[in-house]
Amino acid sequence: MTEFQTISRKEQIILTAAQLFKQKGYEASSMRDIALVLNIEAASLYHHIKSKEEILELICFSMAQKFLSAIAEVNDIYFNAEEKLRKAILHHVEIITEDINKSAVFLREWRSLPENSLKEFMLLRNQYESEFTHIIENGMQEDIFENVDKKFAVLSILSSVNWINEWYQADGKMNAEEIAKKISDFVMGGLRKKMITDPHYRP
Repeated sequence: MTEFQTISRKEQIILTAAQLFKQKGYEASSMRDIALVLNIEAASLYHHIKSKEEILELICFSMAQKFLSAIAEVNDIYFNAEEKLRKAILHHVEIITEDINKSAVFLREWRSLPENSLKEFMLLRNQYESEFTHIIENGMQEDIFENVDKKFAVLSILSSVNWINEWYQADGKMNAEEIAKKISDFVMGGLRKKMITDPHYRP
């Protein structure tokens, strides 16, 4: 029995939908397409899922909660700002690479959420960005990071880690931890104060 067969029918539907949404796009995919891949009648889907919109909501909000839980854990534990940022980047990469299909839907298709859900989702996105901003602010206060444009820094970091979804392969040369380290090293090179990174610096 495969791993797919051991999960609930509802989760099978969600996983299949995520793969289709990634391949064809949310708007171009239908409940009938999902049923066809699962080799069941389209009407059978509605015993488990109300609509295509519900699937999108379930994927987007479950992913959002994973990201928020991970960053909250980082900010609750005492590290200096560099350690926090490295850990936050690692968690983000791990979540992205854990399920590349759901990640793609989360990153690309959220604008198709129903209006009320979209507003709630945007609040969660903003909350997540704020948690990263808090880490950058801590680094500046700790005199570890340069005095940078915090919003630009956070958006640059998130753009870098989210881009992984476009090229990551589970059987590729680097695992999530190695990818996160390379991104973190690159980010820190731009954030750290010169006195921290230059071995020839003398105050």
